[in-house]
Amino acid sequence: MSDATGGTQGGGGGPVGGAGREARAGAGRGASARGGAGPRSRALNAVARRLFPGGVNSPVRAFKSVGSEPPVIRAAKGAWLTDVDGRRYVDLIGAWGPMIVGHSHPAVVAAVTRRMRRGSATGTPSPDEPRLGARVTATMPWVERLRFVVSGTEACMAALRLARAATGREAVVKFEGCYHGHGDAFLSSAGSGALTFDAPDSPGVPQAVVGATVTVPYNDLAAVARAFAAHPGKIAAVFVEPIVGNMGFVRPDADFLPGLRRLCDANGALLVFDEVMTGFRVHRGGAQALFGVRPDLVTLGKVIGGGFPVGAYGGRADLMAMVAPEGKVYQAGTLAGHPVAMTAGLATLREIQRPGQYERLASVTAKLADGLEATLRAAGIDAVAPRQGGMMGLWFAKVAPRNLAEAKATKTDLFRAYHRAMIEAGVYLPPSPYEAWFVSTAHGDAEIAHVLDATAAWARGAQR
Repeated sequence: MSDATGGTQGGGGGPVGGAGREARAGAGRGASARGGAGPRSRALNAVARRLFPGGVNSPVRAFKSVGSEPPVIRAAKGAWLTDVDGRRYVDLIGAWGPMIVGHSHPAVVAAVTRRMRRGSATGTPSPDEPRLGARVTATMPWVERLRFVVSGTEACMAALRLARAATGREAVVKFEGCYHGHGDAFLSSAGSGALTFDAPDSPGVPQAVVGATVTVPYNDLAAVARAFAAHPGKIAAVFVEPIVGNMGFVRPDADFLPGLRRLCDANGALLVFDEVMTGFRVHRGGAQALFGVRPDLVTLGKVIGGGFPVGAYGGRADLMAMVAPEGKVYQAGTLAGHPVAMTAGLATLREIQRPGQYERLASVTAKLADGLEATLRAAGIDAVAPRQGGMMGLWFAKVAPRNLAEAKATKTDLFRAYHRAMIEAGVYLPPSPYEAWFVSTAHGDAEIAHVLDATAAWARGAQR
């Protein structure tokens, strides 16, 4: 997910079933209460600020960019969060992407419980590692082999090392507003986490490390071509979020990803898709399948861990054969391929890949996005809500931005006021305009109505 960190139950994961009904049955009771940080949340936040930088363990959670204080969440079920003060929220961050079938899905909980009874971590191969790996390679068209790690950041760091080893080159091209974790080589210009705090270059990152990183505008093939021309024979890879979620939701132009493929082929560089967010969320086969563009390497995370820490990198079999112990490119991790994460990820993919689930996810996301646009525009507020699969965004603008400069030109100050009103109305949004929203199969008509009603109430007040 973008901070430097970042739907239903029952049976087949559809809109009916025990846990889904239970979550929605409590909607009217809890959601009607005033949201936002209550006394217990504020007390816990005060303790946390003494212990952790900014009171959090990942910067975006601090709510600094929206000028408020975060509620402390104690429980989550279906599409709803409950804080320590008993206040309830429709969840539109989904743990920053992983919770595609909603929180506490019965099938995931049951699988994890069975796994935990057999032990948590063993530091050995476990049965669900190859099962999850096989499901990933069977679904993603250009992931032939892969390696599980513990985070998206680690996956991107390892993929860059592999790309450099495979090409014998050092330079890497990335895009303004994209985020590939907090590895030093990628922090020459960070995504939403650094953007929100107006610190595009992190202290502590040596100039020598980022000196081989070239950052260009997203959706600008001419700039990529210029980078290759300026550094002939030196660029190992182009890293890209095929759909950006770290400067808000930003789509690629129709010719952008195919153009990157052509430029990489023409210049002997590898194309790396960072699908930590988009993998299994925007399409059953990821963005690579959605757009039909072949990456050489892919990084994954979030959904494939079902809510547990996970990451992966994979791609062409010949490239992955270079990774130790089969090859000489070293990468290792004590908790890589963690048994519980493998089990949770496998259970999650089994649920979301049931017939009709991706279609339902896309439908509910579109219904929410269309409703937001209509509600805000009816109140005279410019708004556009781009979406794909179970991922979306909201921009206070006439048209969706194509790059970081256009994203910055939207009415981000309006988002700050909107966020405050929504959290008070029991809707948990990303606390930054530069973050994507995540919908799940647990979201249904009741959740959408609650979000749209709260939006309408805010819009009426905003126009006074």
